Amino acid sequence: MAGGRTRATVLGFAGALAVFAVLFSVAGVEDLLAQLAGADRRLVGLVLLATLCWLAAWGLALRVVLGVLGIPLSVPRALLVFTGAMFANNVTPFGQAGGEPITALLISRVADTEYETGLAAIASVDTLNFVPSITIALIGVGYYVTEAALGASRRLELALLAVVALAAGVPALVYLGWRHRYRLEDRIVGVLTPLAGRVASHVPRVPEPTVEGVERRINGFFRAIERVAANPRGLALALALSAVGWFCQMLGLWLAFQAVGTPIPLSAALFVVPIGAIAGVTPLPGGAGGIESVLVVLLVAAPLAGVTEPVALAAVVVFRGMVYWTPTVLGGAATGALGLRSRG
Repeated sequence: MAGGRTRATVLGFAGALAVFAVLFSVAGVEDLLAQLAGADRRLVGLVLLATLCWLAAWGLALRVVLGVLGIPLSVPRALLVFTGAMFANNVTPFGQAGGEPITALLISRVADTEYETGLAAIASVDTLNFVPSITIALIGVGYYVTEAALGASRRLELALLAVVALAAGVPALVYLGWRHRYRLEDRIVGVLTPLAGRVASHVPRVPEPTVEGVERRINGFFRAIERVAANPRGLALALALSAVGWFCQMLGLWLAFQAVGTPIPLSAALFVVPIGAIAGVTPLPGGAGGIESVLVVLLVAAPLAGVTEPVALAAVVVFRGMVYWTPTVLGGAATGALGLRSRG
């Protein structure tokens, strides 16, 4: 299994490099390098500061959710765990879907709790993060509907329709899934038990799971989700912290354009950042390459004065360079440190 995961990661990074090669060739390598060379380093430093504020806000949101579940975690440890979660997301294909199981294991070791409780905590945070992102994106959409000439760009119109569809569709799917969660549990147990049994038969010292054991863990996951949903104060605080984190990301993109010398309205960043984040579900590690492509396409398609392909790509490189590599480097170190402590 480890070999398969490694191969998937290597292939994912190879795909990301291929996407970047296409992006750079379209924008022009020389023009891109010229834009980056002239970037204001002080403003680039502010992009880094906005990135750290984003990590801190979402790390505190994770701490709030863990507190609701009865798992006390200090602020420094919560921030380390969250940066570890972002590291897992950034080095595994399919973003959060690939990184959540690793994050749940990290939480269970650091907080000395059940694996399914850790999975419920990080799944709750990821779900809560969706609400402010779509809300803020709709605010940005409202700006462009009233101020911009949407008919000038078919791609921009499709992006705005995607935001509206997500705002309506995802909550409906979550509601239906939660309403029928026990029927869903039966199906998951029926599929997961034999699959886990086949895996356990090839892994030394791993006992073969039983239907009762798998059902108990899934029940524990659903109970943990219910506890989070039944705490309005915790939900409100976590949502507020999530919104702060999203705003810091959007501020980071806005500052990146300031740094390369082509200012854009903050309202443009309000909706392109959440839409770009959707590309994180691609098989590329952390959405690397996919997110950058979506951001560049949207920014060039939008009626923004002076935003050409080289300018947009330069600003996105500054922004994503901070948002991707800062948590990857810090999270890798945090994961190693927390893993060593848990063994000790």
